[in-house]
Amino acid sequence: MAAGDLHLINARLPLAGDDRWYELIAERGRWTVVRGCPGRIAEPSALSIRDRRSIGRRGSAGLPNVIDLEGRLALPGFADMHMHLDKALTLPEVGNASGTLMEAIANYDGSVAGFTKANIRDRIVRTALMGLSHGTIHMRSHLDMPRHRGREVMKRTVEAALEAREELKGRVRLQLFPMLAFDRAPEEAAALSRELIGLGMDGLGGCPHLSGEPDKDVQLLFWQASKLGVPIDLHTDETDDPSVRTVEAICRATIAFGFQGKVTAGHLCSMASMQRQEAEPLIALMAEARVGAVTLPAVNLYLQGRGDDGPVRRGVTRVKELLDAGVKVAVGSDNIQDPFHPFGRGDLLHIGAIAAYAAHMGAPADAARIVRMMTETPAALMELDEYGIRPGHPADLVVTDALTEGQLLTEESPSRWVAVEGTWVSANVKEDWLA
Repeated sequence: MAAGDLHLINARLPLAGDDRWYELIAERGRWTVVRGCPGRIAEPSALSIRDRRSIGRRGSAGLPNVIDLEGRLALPGFADMHMHLDKALTLPEVGNASGTLMEAIANYDGSVAGFTKANIRDRIVRTALMGLSHGTIHMRSHLDMPRHRGREVMKRTVEAALEAREELKGRVRLQLFPMLAFDRAPEEAAALSRELIGLGMDGLGGCPHLSGEPDKDVQLLFWQASKLGVPIDLHTDETDDPSVRTVEAICRATIAFGFQGKVTAGHLCSMASMQRQEAEPLIALMAEARVGAVTLPAVNLYLQGRGDDGPVRRGVTRVKELLDAGVKVAVGSDNIQDPFHPFGRGDLLHIGAIAAYAAHMGAPADAARIVRMMTETPAALMELDEYGIRPGHPADLVVTDALTEGQLLTEESPSRWVAVEGTWVSANVKEDWLA
């Protein structure tokens, strides 16, 4: 057996959909045994997950210690598919006195030329590792592409992100989506998108609702993505104005270009300002087009409604209605400690709890839905073919201190143990927790 292999007993796998206790064995970085048992598995020599000797140490025969999870929940790592790692941790350099989205955009745009490649790369790595310590293994970062600031400024971000992804290999699996606008200088944007995908970007992003001609932007973006054969992930209708409905054009383009299942719309704030009868046809259209949704509750609660005297709109999209219609809905961190959002620590479980608050999802069954919004759903939208604790898949997991999904959200598991491909990469243990 190779170094880093795992042997775990008495794991609870909430995504398995049953109440069994599991034995998990990994060899050469992949799960070989995922065995469910009707009750607790007895192994007198097993070490508790809380015993520091159990992490990264071998027994006398050179084999991995048998680690007893004692009924704790084990998940295949969180997947955070809407982040801005290139902007993260810039709050000390880029302020936002009003707290509004438009000032955040303006202030960051005015500062981006001053960031070096090394600074951007280091912030991406630091923030990604922060998220990893909380259990997030898969991340998708949207990258700022300020074409009006010149090629050199864009080049720094691209090179920094690619170098950071390489540095994070074996710990964080990072997808990169450059944010592009196609309505102005479409030939230049098309050439840039070809270059970026050729360099290793994973798909195309953008903010068509901020374009001068949103419908034209959407059409050109889809045309280019179809030629390149890459998925699309868009910031969509991040506004309190209920008349802004770019999502409709996105859904119709998805159907026209045959992109069902390859398009994601993030934010969808304007939908929260609409009357139900206005939102329902759009939700039905998203379900028909199989356009996924990502809700960013922390950032939208912070940014939206700034111009309201009352009632104050909070901007979190219609999560329950989307779920009930069959739309795949994920939850994401968005911005972390930057002018768009001064808070955040890359803890997707904390964001999931905020989503439960904001979406009024406190029923017993809702806890399982929220957990899936941090795991299986974003994994599907990110097209992660080998996601999940199953034989043959990479031996990735986050072990929590929670014994149930409800406890996971209410207590947010102060302790987390994280393994990637059978190797422990982080053990964030609160010594007084369940001691």
